[in-house]
Amino acid sequence: MTTKLTKSRALSTVLTTVIILVASVVLGSGVVLYGASLFQGGTQTEAISVSGVKVWVHATDANGLAWGAAGVRNTGDKVVSVDKIQIRGTDIPFGQWYPDVTVTPTLFQQALNHTGWSGVAGGLTNNVACNPVTILELSGGSATDDICADVATGPVSLTPGQSAIIYFKLTNGTLSPLDSGANTGVNIFAGKTGAPQSVTIQGKS
Repeated sequence: MTTKLTKSRALSTVLTTVIILVASVVLGSGVVLYGASLFQGGTQTEAISVSGVKVWVHATDANGLAWGAAGVRNTGDKVVSVDKIQIRGTDIPFGQWYPDVTVTPTLFQQALNHTGWSGVAGGLTNNVACNPVTILELSGGSATDDICADVATGPVSLTPGQSAIIYFKLTNGTLSPLDSGANTGVNIFAGKTGAPQSVTIQGKS
């Protein structure tokens, strides 16, 4: 009995080579795009700088009336949200923050002022008439140096390069008049970004 041989069809050498080349190009492009996205994401950083931190305590108030202030600048490449101000292990609620995110570079570099004690805004004297009227109005000596701050309702968002001055009222009892002249730590963070600041408490009468 004779066996009948049949030819099996296969892809030609040229077609096989073309398919391999196309597949290599597609895979290579995917690897390049993936690597570029990883590199771009890796080079973007979250960073803030905190400067000019002040803490004031009423020199005679038995309830421990105290305020603080700080300048915060987004020095990274991503939008960040300042979400924690903490003194002596006590978080200061957002309802006691008064941020001004429209400050000029000149104002940001100046020393933050204590304007005196009163019942306005829970302890600081308002000296200017901001437009529109806001909860905390502090005069820096000229119209361009005024702090016009609304009470915060949540974290303070800062775009890359943006600066803010944040005044904050400490919960009564966090400090006392006896703390005047002592050093304390002020923690200001935007997520995991930030660092404790060492500050000398100033007594103000």
